[in-house]
Amino acid sequence: MAKTLMIQGTSSNVGKSFLTAALCRIFYRRGINVVPFKAQNMALNSFVTPEGDEIGRAQVVQAQAACIAPHVDMNPVLLKPEADAQSQVVLMGKAWKSLPAGEYYKERSELWGAVTASLERLDKKHDLIIIEGAGSPAEINLKKHEIVNMRVARHLNAPVLLAGDIDRGGIFAQLYGTLELLEPEERELIKGFVINKFRGDVKLLQPGIDMLTELTKGVPTLGVVPYIRDIFLAQEDSVFLDEQTASESGNAASEGDLDIVVIRLPHISNYDDFDPLQHEDGVNVRFVDSVKTLGMPDAVIVPGSKTTIEDLSRIKDCGLADMIKGLSRAGVPVCGICGGYQMLGRTIDDSKGIEGRAGRFEGLGLLPVETVFEHSKETVAGTAEICSTGGEVQGYEIHMGRSIVDSDASPLLKKSDGSFEGCVSGMVWGTYFHGVFDNDEFRREWLQKLGWKGSLSGRSFFNRREEELERLADQFEQALDIRLLDKIIGL
Repeated sequence: MAKTLMIQGTSSNVGKSFLTAALCRIFYRRGINVVPFKAQNMALNSFVTPEGDEIGRAQVVQAQAACIAPHVDMNPVLLKPEADAQSQVVLMGKAWKSLPAGEYYKERSELWGAVTASLERLDKKHDLIIIEGAGSPAEINLKKHEIVNMRVARHLNAPVLLAGDIDRGGIFAQLYGTLELLEPEERELIKGFVINKFRGDVKLLQPGIDMLTELTKGVPTLGVVPYIRDIFLAQEDSVFLDEQTASESGNAASEGDLDIVVIRLPHISNYDDFDPLQHEDGVNVRFVDSVKTLGMPDAVIVPGSKTTIEDLSRIKDCGLADMIKGLSRAGVPVCGICGGYQMLGRTIDDSKGIEGRAGRFEGLGLLPVETVFEHSKETVAGTAEICSTGGEVQGYEIHMGRSIVDSDASPLLKKSDGSFEGCVSGMVWGTYFHGVFDNDEFRREWLQKLGWKGSLSGRSFFNRREEELERLADQFEQALDIRLLDKIIGL
């Protein structure tokens, strides 16, 4: 039977995902067969496994940290928000239902069955399961419905580390208050605290740590983790993206840098597609949600969206659509990924009302493409050949629509099954392939067309990610009491 350790947090964005990834790499380096798990994830950044199943992006990073292939059992339930109180439910990697919050909780029995079945399969294949919770276990209004925090810990009798973000302030209230709102049997499972994102002198913090131990009748603090700057790993929490979106004054590129704008759609998805661009020296990526901050960039990217038609309407209403078309006429390269690709076409036909209001909607008209929405959802991972160069890219598709390209138009890619994908028209191109920028050759050749002076043979994106995983693991390993952690897990 596999050993278990669960990471819960006092709230969202306290560092649970990165702590889980760090621990996966720490234990992998010790030769332990470790696997990440999150029962239920809510994110618009997702990934398609080699088997064609859709899971949350954080579990993919954690799988990479553990040096194993991502699998749907690592994240059996994925919620993709469609509105403030409604989400598409992806169950075992496949789109299942679109449900308002109240209806979702009525499906708890079936969802919990998928969670426990996944845990049973992981238990048979691995020696250690590092489990990530969601939000806070002290959401007392939701506790009877939850399937991702203490219910998982109780089911496995898993020891729990409770992490808090000291950078927000009130760390002791966060940790102590969370503990006090738990049931007695749940408090027994909390075996230690982790204080994350600390800047300063730990000696000044120690009296508070000692008092916290006394107040909680001996629950130890396993470590104080320093604030780790510029972590170059895929993020999925919308809080991170909100921090990245340009203010009205704009986040201008440094002199000589390429200035690439990504349109910050209201329901933007898979914004980690653009992490590799920021990997390159001399490239500045800005997320922009208003005409005031758009400026005159070197390129514009329209990203994926969970609600393509609604987001298309929003950028039309705020003037961004006209600005993008104007920039394109002025010779600024424009590209679209997934939903952004659909928006760049002539029309989107949603006669079946799959996204809501039925109708046929006019796109930006920058590509000779017509998109028809269908009920079936395409989720596939694979390789493709770049039509213009013959080079190979790896990527994955997650979309509801089918796009028809004019017969005389130029495709972007040729897939391994012989079919063509995407479209190129002058300085505009679009594709359903997420992850194209992960491919060093494709990314760098496109950047050079924009005027980038970097090298085609620089450090690969894969190697940069590995370096970051090692850096993350080193920081946490130095900060945590690993001997005590081993004792808590039972290693």
